[in-house]
Amino acid sequence: MFDTIAGLPLHPLVVHATEVTVPVTAMAVLLAALWPAFRRWAGVLPLALALASLVLVPLSTQSGEALEHRVGGDALIEKHSQLADGLLPWVIALVLVAAGLLAWTWKSRKADVPARGPRWVVFALAACALVATTGTTVQAVEIGHSGATAVWHEDMKAAPKADSDAG
Repeated sequence: MFDTIAGLPLHPLVVHATEVTVPVTAMAVLLAALWPAFRRWAGVLPLALALASLVLVPLSTQSGEALEHRVGGDALIEKHSQLADGLLPWVIALVLVAAGLLAWTWKSRKADVPARGPRWVVFALAACALVATTGTTVQAVEIGHSGATAVWHEDMKAAPKADSDAG
């Protein structure tokens, strides 16, 4: 896999898309699970976002590994890398919940199924969505924080420069 685009490392470009898409996906899946009107309105959107996240996570991981090989690693980068490896299972869970919600919505629209259906299905999907979205969001925040720490820790140690215009 290529690791640069126009001389810039691919990882920061891909990872920012991932860090936006994954939490938005989690929010869409959770809303679809808890709010029937949103679920009907959104249709395939939560599943489409989940599938986009499912593509972006491995791209982020692979481009991060390529960047690590290019610039070398340290303990902070290793921690970031280990945390990043834990995101894919959570995103797979989001895909499964989003697919379940979409299937339930389509099945509920058929004439032979009551409008609400058995309550246990709705509760089970909502519980799975809560677990998947919480795990995904926590993991994404930890990954983002560890990545930022790995990149900026040296710059943050330096004392702030005095502003020459302040007087």
